[in-house]
Amino acid sequence: MKLIIITCILSGYLCMSQVLLEPNGPGNTYSEITAVLAPNYNPIETPDCNHSAFGDHIDEVHDNSVGDYVFRFYIHVTPDNDRCIKFDRQRNEIKTYDKSPENLLGVEGEKVIYKWAFKLADGFQSSPNFTHIHQLKSVGGSYSSMPMYTLTTRKGTPDRLELRYAETDTQITLKQTALSPMIGDWVEVTERIEYATTGFYSIEMTSKSTGHQLFYYDNTAAAAPKVNWRPGGSFVRPKWGIYRSLINDQDLRDEQVLFSYFSIEEVSSLNILEVDQGSINVFPNPTSGVVHISSIDAAQTQIFAMSGQLLLQSNSAQIDISDLPPSLYFLKVFDKNSSLLSTQKVLKSN
Repeated sequence: MKLIIITCILSGYLCMSQVLLEPNGPGNTYSEITAVLAPNYNPIETPDCNHSAFGDHIDEVHDNSVGDYVFRFYIHVTPDNDRCIKFDRQRNEIKTYDKSPENLLGVEGEKVIYKWAFKLADGFQSSPNFTHIHQLKSVGGSYSSMPMYTLTTRKGTPDRLELRYAETDTQITLKQTALSPMIGDWVEVTERIEYATTGFYSIEMTSKSTGHQLFYYDNTAAAAPKVNWRPGGSFVRPKWGIYRSLINDQDLRDEQVLFSYFSIEEVSSLNILEVDQGSINVFPNPTSGVVHISSIDAAQTQIFAMSGQLLLQSNSAQIDISDLPPSLYFLKVFDKNSSLLSTQKVLKSN
């Protein structure tokens, strides 16, 4: 299924677009993916060539918790490999690439928001080497073989999820967290990036069932990497699926990774905290403790750091920020239908 939403900024004659890939039911899954990501070409990298007896390694199934169909990505310990090209690893991914529409490719100067939701099965087993579920890869230049940003799961004590980054040809771990809270639950991901030599990057993961933030990183800290465009690069493309090492295959099992949708949106601004006072009052402000919201429609409140990181949330018309250090924060107020009512600045005093 393909949905393109066009928003034009008339004063600057700039049009932004969102492309959404979502399942529409069993059958013709490869055709559905291709029609969105690279019409008439092949944006799918599966192990079908060495495992044709199994059939398609991506299909669609109904998921009760979502209440709709979702994409199911299969990977088998044997005989799956990496497209009959490499045999120490195996790959089942979808991507954009040079055959894709231009609005699906990140180019220098653009700001892009990627959103998707995934679910790892109960008992999910990670390789101690790598088990990638998402990458942003630069195409062109000397470092095109090394992804810029990678989300990978890794066997350990405990198993963990890692956000990896490479400015050139060497990866570092930007942040990691225990994987267990993400097992057996739908996780919604929002990734924001400005493709520039000094550009903003953030990624947030939240539990669909609870709304709690499971992972957050942004590069606003002084020591954080900010190079989001490589010399000689022509564009950056996203990849999603499961791509894992077979070096320690005794640690692996046949897996199914679910994805409910994929969204690519070009935007004019990555700022999610633009202030909209509306008719809602918050008091006291400044405050050293509890913030109250005047609106009777307020059903949920959230506090964000200046960087955009979610810090606190409350299912009421008040929120206690007494444990936060003195600083300026952003308060978002939602109604019972989770519609945003207002975003306001709140100053935490000593």
